[in-house]
Amino acid sequence: MALVTAPHVPEPAASDAAPVPHRVAVLAVDGVIPFELSLASRLFGAATDAADRPLYDVVTCSLDGGPVRTAADFAITVPHDARMLATAGTVVIPASEEFAEIVDGAALSAPLARALEHIPAGTRIVSICIATYVLAAAGLLDGRPATTHWRHADRLGQLFPQVTVTPDVLYVDAGEVLTSAGAASGIDLIMHLIRVDHGSAVANLVARRCVVPPQREGGQAQYVERPVPPASDAGTAATRAWALDRLHEPLRLEDLARHAGMSRRTFTRRFRAEVGQSPGQWIARQRVDLARELLESSDLSVARIAERAGFGTDVSLRQHLHAAVGVSPGAYRRTFRA
Repeated sequence: MALVTAPHVPEPAASDAAPVPHRVAVLAVDGVIPFELSLASRLFGAATDAADRPLYDVVTCSLDGGPVRTAADFAITVPHDARMLATAGTVVIPASEEFAEIVDGAALSAPLARALEHIPAGTRIVSICIATYVLAAAGLLDGRPATTHWRHADRLGQLFPQVTVTPDVLYVDAGEVLTSAGAASGIDLIMHLIRVDHGSAVANLVARRCVVPPQREGGQAQYVERPVPPASDAGTAATRAWALDRLHEPLRLEDLARHAGMSRRTFTRRFRAEVGQSPGQWIARQRVDLARELLESSDLSVARIAERAGFGTDVSLRQHLHAAVGVSPGAYRRTFRA
């Protein structure tokens, strides 16, 4: 299979003034999952301006400043205790084996509760996987939507009925408090934050450096391949969900704007702000994703898949698929057919 090369994304414009890095504090608790622990430093740490100056200052702390036992066969030494949380604009809490006690119904431990008290009001707080339970037990999710790993989502709703649990999504952005599902969804949430903070150019730069997807929408189901954005009256998510059910039909900008109840100009501006792409680019990507799914899972001919995915002709499908993954439909099917 041909090597897929990401399209060139312009570097963000340079600025004469050195940026003041946004402080991100990561709280490591005994039993921390190493993969989740590494996400903030790796992704935020790769975000720079056009002069290659860091946009984030990532620090790691433990409850008492002492070594932290991980869920693997090693421990780590961190330079700070929980007082460092008071200096951060964003706090990230990765999953830990210790949080299983909260899943089982136990209250927050006294040291963990005291650590959370260091976080000032207005600080952005991010949880990865079952760390959502920590935020819920602390009352930080009362009246807010949230998610966690799908295996533990029902339990979250049972223990904390004041939380609006959204079980089938990758992450939920509820403003100051953001929650994500298991493992790799933490990548999606952090990439979302970088995009929100600094725009698509910086997010795409981080994606290229770390070789991760530049964006998977939070509304994408945790274990369903095609993205289904949550409906929202305030943006374009409902129209995106509507369009996903009609990829086989012509989807003109006028149709999308009409469904959203907006002018073409307003819809295009809001769509790009939310998704980081134009409506046309997003639809093309969804059609390629659907075509890939059908090539992997069905015996449909390439011509029929082209119709089902909205490309019209197999020639158009071949062109779009080759541009996206560097191979023909036949080669893709031979390689990835389940």
